[in-house]
This record gives sequence, structure tokens and C-alpha cells, in this order.
Amino acid sequence: MAINRTFFFRQVRSTLFTGKLSQGQVDGLTVILNEWEQHHAQKDDRWLAYALGTTFHETGATMQPIHEKGGKEYFRRNYDVTGRNPARARSMENVNPGDGPLFHGRGFVQLTWRVNYRKMGTVFGVDLTSSEAAADRALEPRLAAKIMFYGMENGTFTGRRFSQYFSGPTEKWRAARAIINGTDCAEVIEGHALKFYAALSYTV
Repeated sequence: MAINRTFFFRQVRSTLFTGKLSQGQVDGLTVILNEWEQHHAQKDDRWLAYALGTTFHETGATMQPIHEKGGKEYFRRNYDVTGRNPARARSMENVNPGDGPLFHGRGFVQLTWRVNYRKMGTVFGVDLTSSEAAADRALEPRLAAKIMFYGMENGTFTGRRFSQYFSGPTEKWRAARAIINGTDCAEVIEGHALKFYAALSYTV
């Protein structure tokens, strides 16, 4: 069934966005809702709620795709073959000096590492790896939404996927953080996701 967007926006405005929404927030939410309704509408609405809660957290409530916080030295240290864990960098296909800064986190859920940019580029038929401009395409809202849903549904990011946490009677809002990033801020994101789920509860 279709999302009642009037109810949805009224609810999230009051429960998550301190009474008002910027145009950017509305636009970002709309892109995510559109992608869900066009390609995922028959799936579990808890998946959508958790994706929205994750986006709220990862983007600092802007609901727009962003660059990961940090800088070139931070990205080099954490993701580059010249950084503190070259073996991991190589295993994630960051084999060239400079790949760490190039393939830092972007999007609604911080797509990171050459291996993931390559996988998502293949899935969606776009070049995400040949240059910085190509990698920056992960910041395009519609593509960022597609990447988010695909990765969270198929376990692309960590090997964990939606269906392990939300399926039939199974409902593990806090543990679902493992889909993206272990247990980091799991309780906070659980709270955001539950508020989004309440806003999705009135359908048409």
C-alpha cells in the first residue's frame, strides 16, 4: 500500500525534526520514499524505517547524501595502502596510494572502499571508480538511495542484511546496526528508526 505522505511528513516534522523541515530535508526524504515505492513497496516497511533512521544519523539529519567527515589525511590513514592497515586496504581493493582519500565514504550510508564502489557501479551500470568525479556520483540522491537499499538488503556493506533483523516475527531494531557499522550508536539509531516506523504506519 502507498505511504500516506501527508501523515508521514506531519509526524516526522514533530517527532524528529523539531517542528520544521527544510527544503533539503523534504527533498531527501522524498527521494528515499520514491525509491522505496517504485522498487521495494512489497517488502517489509521496517526495512524502510530502518534505512530512514540510518540516513537521519549518517547525514546529521540533513537527509542529503554527504561526504564522510574527516579529511585527506584521515582517509589516507584509515583506508589507504600507505595507512595504518595496508593489508585491509588491499583486501578492499584500495591497492594504489591515494585510493583511501578517493574512496572515502559518500552517500546516505557512507559507501566506502574501491570494492564497494566497483560493486555498486556494476549493479547500477554507472562508473564510480575511474576518477574523483566518478566516485562523487555516489552523492547523487537517487543513486545514493538505490545504493543504500541494495546494500542493506543484500549485505553488501558488512555481510549483514535487512532480513536477518526484520522478517516475520523477528524484529531487532538495535542489532540491525550491524548492517552498516557494528554497534556504533545502535541505540540512538533504533530510536530514530522507530519514530520513522510510526510515521509510516498510516497508509493509503
